[in-house]
Amino acid sequence: MSFKKAIENTPLLKNDFKKGLKALGSNSTKVNPNDPKKCEGSVDIDTAVRSKYPNASRWDYAVGYNGKTYFIEVHTAKTDEVKSVLNKLQWLKDFLINDAPELNQEPKSFHWIASNGNHILPGSSQARQLAQKGIIVVRQLTL
Repeated sequence: MSFKKAIENTPLLKNDFKKGLKALGSNSTKVNPNDPKKCEGSVDIDTAVRSKYPNASRWDYAVGYNGKTYFIEVHTAKTDEVKSVLNKLQWLKDFLINDAPELNQEPKSFHWIASNGNHILPGSSQARQLAQKGIIVVRQLTL
């Protein structure tokens, strides 16, 4: 199934699908697709589900690129923010299971784009926690 089809089949997201990286707004400059033609679209998850989950730690975006879904959180990358991002990841995983099962079936990866530089030391306990949960921290995401 395509990224677009998975989004269209997810009631909470279907009206928020955008072509290319448009759903990322000003954060689109933080993502660099090697081949823009392979970009299948994007969705601002945070905005789309805010009314249903107003008090949740919501994940930011999903981007479909070349048959894979990239889940992207743009957030300050400091050690004291790791717990917050891990909570967002848990919310996202629950959301995918409960609200977006077709999107959950797509090949996927999780990316934390450091909004003001990465201040999480390699080899630190926080870096290990993120790695164990499959979160990749980058300053800019190249697809």
